Amino acid sequence: MNRIKYLFIISVLCSFFFIFSCKDKSSAVDTQGSSDAETAAAVQQEWHFTGSESCKECHHKFHELWATSRHGNSFNIVTDEFAKANLPPHDDFIEIEGAKYRADVENKIIIEETDQGTNTYPMKYAVGGKNVFYLITELEGGKMQTLPLAYDLLLKRWYDMAKSGVRHSHEFDDAPYHWKDYPYTFNSRCYGCHVSQYSQNYDFENDSYSTTWKEPGINCESCHGPASEHNRVCREAMKNDKQPEDLKMIMVVQSHGSTPEQVDSACSSCHTKGGAITPSYIPGEAYYDHYDLATYENIDYYPDGRDLGENYTFTSWSLSPCARNSKLDCMYCHTSSGRYRFHEDAKANDACVECHKGKVDNIVKHSRHKEGATKCIQCHMPMTRFGNMMRSDHSMRPPMPSATIRYKSPNACNICHKDKSPEWADKKVRRWHKEDYQQATLEIADLIQQARHGKWENLPKMLEYIKEPANSEIFSNSLVRLLENCSDDRKWPVLIDILNKDKSPLVRSSAAYALNTYLTEQSLLELFKASRDKFRIVRVKAGITLSQVPDQYIPDEYKESVKKAVDEYLVSLDARQDDGTSHYNKGNYYMGIGQYQKAIECFENSSRLQYDFIPPLVNVAMAYNALDQNEKALESLQKAIKLDPKNSAAHYNSALLLAEVNQLDKAEDEFREVLKLQPTNTGALYNLGILVADKSPEASLEYCKKAYEIEPADIKHGYTYAFYLDKSGQADAAIAILEKMVDNNVYDQNTVKLMVDIYNRANQTEKINRLMNKIRNNN
Repeated sequence: MNRIKYLFIISVLCSFFFIFSCKDKSSAVDTQGSSDAETAAAVQQEWHFTGSESCKECHHKFHELWATSRHGNSFNIVTDEFAKANLPPHDDFIEIEGAKYRADVENKIIIEETDQGTNTYPMKYAVGGKNVFYLITELEGGKMQTLPLAYDLLLKRWYDMAKSGVRHSHEFDDAPYHWKDYPYTFNSRCYGCHVSQYSQNYDFENDSYSTTWKEPGINCESCHGPASEHNRVCREAMKNDKQPEDLKMIMVVQSHGSTPEQVDSACSSCHTKGGAITPSYIPGEAYYDHYDLATYENIDYYPDGRDLGENYTFTSWSLSPCARNSKLDCMYCHTSSGRYRFHEDAKANDACVECHKGKVDNIVKHSRHKEGATKCIQCHMPMTRFGNMMRSDHSMRPPMPSATIRYKSPNACNICHKDKSPEWADKKVRRWHKEDYQQATLEIADLIQQARHGKWENLPKMLEYIKEPANSEIFSNSLVRLLENCSDDRKWPVLIDILNKDKSPLVRSSAAYALNTYLTEQSLLELFKASRDKFRIVRVKAGITLSQVPDQYIPDEYKESVKKAVDEYLVSLDARQDDGTSHYNKGNYYMGIGQYQKAIECFENSSRLQYDFIPPLVNVAMAYNALDQNEKALESLQKAIKLDPKNSAAHYNSALLLAEVNQLDKAEDEFREVLKLQPTNTGALYNLGILVADKSPEASLEYCKKAYEIEPADIKHGYTYAFYLDKSGQADAAIAILEKMVDNNVYDQNTVKLMVDIYNRANQTEKINRLMNKIRNNN
C-alpha cells in the first residue's frame, strides 16, 4: 500500500496553473520593447488619468469617432432615454430554472416570479450594443450581477442570458449557471474591459466590492495611457507656437515606433482568453509580461483550433500565418476605436491586397465563386455565433470541411451553404486543390484530441511537433500543457530542451511549469536559467516550479533570480483575490513547501468563492492526507464526485486514498469508475492489476497488459505485467517483455532482478552474462 500512497501524492500534485478571467488596468511595472514600453515605464511615476474630455480640446474629430464607437459605448447607464431607444417592450415571461422572468422596460426592472413571491431587480447598466445588450444590477455587497434576461439586437428578442453561454459539442453539453452565480458577477469577470481606469476594491473577508471607475466604456487613455503629461507638454508648446519634442503619449502604432507585438499586446489585454499575472497593465508593455493565454488544452476550442466557447481573439490570431509571417497587427484592419477599416463592399478585399494582390485581383479564379459573391474574410475569417454574439475566426486559415467531418467544428463553406453537408464541401475543395492543404491541420488536431483523452500511442509525433521551431506556438503550447497527464518519461528531455530554446515565451512558460514534477540536476539547471527570462510569464512559471526547491540546492549565481521569480509568482497569486483559482494556486504553493494547514485554508477559500471548482476539493484531500486526516480527505473527494460525477481525477484520487486506508473493495469500485470515464487511464489499470491479482489473476493480467500496451515506456507497467505473467506460470512470456524493455533501454533494478531470477530458474547462466554485458554497454 505504500506505493499507492506515493501515487496518490504525485497525482494530486500534478495540478494546472489555472487561468484567470479578467484584467485590471491602472498602473504597471517592468517593461520590455521600444519607445512605447519606455514611456509606459514612466507612467506610474509621474502621470495620471485626465479623462476623455481632456482629449477633445485638440482631437475633436477622433473624440467624435470614439464617442460613437463600440469602444466608447461598451458600457452604458440605463436611463429612461437609453431604455426607450434601445430596449423594446417585453410582454411574455421566460421560464428559467423554475422561476419566471420578464423585462419591464418602462420601469427599467427585471421581474422575477417564484413560488416564494415576486422580486424586482433594477436595470442599472447595459453592456454591449453590437450583438447583445447584457443588463447589470447591483446586489448585496456591491456585487454587480448580470441579469437573467438579455436582449439580442440581431434577432430582436429577449432571451435567457445564462443558457446562451452553454457550450455544445459532439462530446459534451454544458449546463448553465444560475444568473446569481460567480461567473456572472460583473466586478469579477468583465469590468476591466468595459469601463476605464477602474478599481475593483474587493474585500475578501466580507466577500464584497466597492468598485469604482473613471469613465464608462473604453476611453482614450485605456489604449494610449494616462494623458496628464501629454496635455501639459502640448499646452506649453502651443503657448510658444512649437511642436513638443516628446509627446509624452503611448501611441501604440507602428508608424510611431511601436512593434507589431506591442500593438497586438495593447489590444489583446482585453481581446483574449487569458489570465492576469500582475494587477495591472499599461499599453506599450508586452502581453506576456502581464498575462497568460489559453490554448487548445482548453475545451472552449475544438481540437483543430476553431472557436467553441467564447474565446475573444488573441489565441486564434497567434495561430494566423498572416500574423506570424509578417508585420501585420490589429491596427491594420481596425481603428483604435474598434471599427473595421474595410467594411464597405467596394473595399472589402483591400485588407488582403497588399500581401495577396494576385489572388485579390483574380478573386473569381481563387474563390471559385462569382464576382461579388464572396469576400476574402468570409472564407478565411468565417463568423460563428456563441452567447448570441458573432465573432470572426482570426486564424485566417482556409476552409477545412474535413475537420467538420471529424470534429464537428465549423467551416466557412457550410456556414454559407447551410443546405449542404461537410462531405459535399470536402469533395469541392479537394477537387479544386491538387495539394491536400487540410492534412497538416488534421494531423495536429488528431494529436491534440488524443492528448486530451490521454491516448499517447503517438507521443513521438507529439514530441517531434513540439521540437520543431517552425511549428505553431499555439499547437505546440497546447501539447506541452496536455502532456502533464502523460506519465511517459520520453517527454522530459524534450521539455527540458525547449525550456530556454523555444522562441515563444508562452511555450517556454508552459515547459517551465510542466517540469514541476521532474526536478533533476539537468531540469533544475534549465529552470534556474529560466528564472532570468526576459518575459515575466516564463519567470512566474519557473517560480512555481522552483518554489518547492530548498535554498541549499540553488547555486549562488542563481539565488537572486530564483528569489525574484518566486516573488513574482507570489505577487501573481494576489492579482485576483476574488477569483477562486488564485487561492487554489496559493494552496498549491503552500503544499509544495509543506505548509499543509495553510494549503487547506487556501483550498477552502477557493471552494468558498467557486463552489463547483473541483481541483481545490481534490487537492485539499492531499493536504488532509499529509496531516493523517484521511476522513476529511475522503469527505472532500466525495463532495467533488457529487458535484461532478464524471470527474475522473476525483474518482482516481478517491480510489488511491481508499486503497491506502485499506478499503480495498471500495477502491476497486472507484478504479473501475475511472476506467468507465477514461478507458486508457494507465494509473487505474495498473492499480487494478495489483488489487485483483490474488482473487482474479486473469483479470489482473488483462489490466496490466493494457497499461503496458498504452505506455510501454513506463517501466512500472512493463515490470508489473511481466511479474504477474511469471507468477501465473508464463515465464517465457514474462522474459519476452523484460528483454524488450532492456533492448529499448526502459528498465530498472527490479527489472534486472526479475530477469536474473527467471534465467536462474531455467539454468540459463549464459543469458545472465549477456544481460549484464548489455547493461554495462547501455551505461
